[in-house]
Amino acid sequence: MSSETGSRLRRVAFGLALVVVCLAAVIAVVAGGNEDGGDAAPPPPDYEQSLADAPKELAALHNRANELIDGGADAFEDQLAELRGYPVVVNKWASWCGPCRAEFPYFQQAAAQHGTRVAFLGVDGMDSEDAARTFLEEYPVPYPSFSDPDEEIIEDVLDATVGYPSTVFYDAAGEPVYTRIGPYASAADLEADINRYAR
Repeated sequence: MSSETGSRLRRVAFGLALVVVCLAAVIAVVAGGNEDGGDAAPPPPDYEQSLADAPKELAALHNRANELIDGGADAFEDQLAELRGYPVVVNKWASWCGPCRAEFPYFQQAAAQHGTRVAFLGVDGMDSEDAARTFLEEYPVPYPSFSDPDEEIIEDVLDATVGYPSTVFYDAAGEPVYTRIGPYASAADLEADINRYAR
């Protein structure tokens, strides 16, 4: 092997090693911060106290907190039908999505504050079950999420195929009234949309 070929191979190997190191750093940040817990999720609200007076239809959701539900679009549409009479906020998320992780504490707060009059649901898209369950252990919410690895629900029901996360608001008659593409930057932004669309 010539010295020029050897030098080229060393440069390629160094470049690949640098890419691996950078990817590992990005994955560590997205997966939840450093080992010291500096970026750890804040503690969730006291759901038991804040949601104690929820009507039975919403209490049934709270009893399935953090569950991943299978069944695809049919099961999701059945759930929406059961919630007629209540506005519904559906958050599309994935464990690999950094912006989803950033906004999840806002949904924790909103569900605790509004969960006695507004139904909240999650749709976990393009994800593995193990990764999604780990995510929900870190960011527990008082409502279930529908597993949607092939984006059947996202495409056929929500019509929210652009980007992660997205949030779809349904009125009390079960009609979609607004789709937010992209993450919420603050709890106040989410609160404003709940007050505007979840009535």
